[in-house]
Amino acid sequence: MGQQQLLLLVLGIVIVGLAVVVGIQAFGENQKKANSDAMVNDGVRIASDAQAWKLKPAAFGGGADATNWTGLTFQQLGYELGGNNCAATEYGNLNGCYAMGGQTSTDLVITGKNTASANQVVVTVTGTKPSNISTVVSNIATT
Repeated sequence: MGQQQLLLLVLGIVIVGLAVVVGIQAFGENQKKANSDAMVNDGVRIASDAQAWKLKPAAFGGGADATNWTGLTFQQLGYELGGNNCAATEYGNLNGCYAMGGQTSTDLVITGKNTASANQVVVTVTGTKPSNISTVVSNIATT
């Protein structure tokens, strides 16, 4: 081969290598964003189920529009605990592990963590309307 052909071959290999590296990085970032979106979806679903529990009459296993979230557990909402290597008090699925706190106050706080993608989602419920649900997504390493 001539010198020009070898130079073009090396240049082509370098360009293909760079494209592969950029593609792998883009895939990793997209995977982290997809996990974050899925965790927000899970958190809002849990929050919506908690709101339904609060509005449900006590005779049907609900909170009877209580002024606080006392007595609410994942089991009452129909979620199994300890799945996907989560703690025995947490609900877990493929997206992350979710813990519930603040059941004795006027706010319910649902915290979801995924250590593999370093995502953390905090969902706060302050009432029984859709506008009473707020979410915050952050990186575990920076919190």
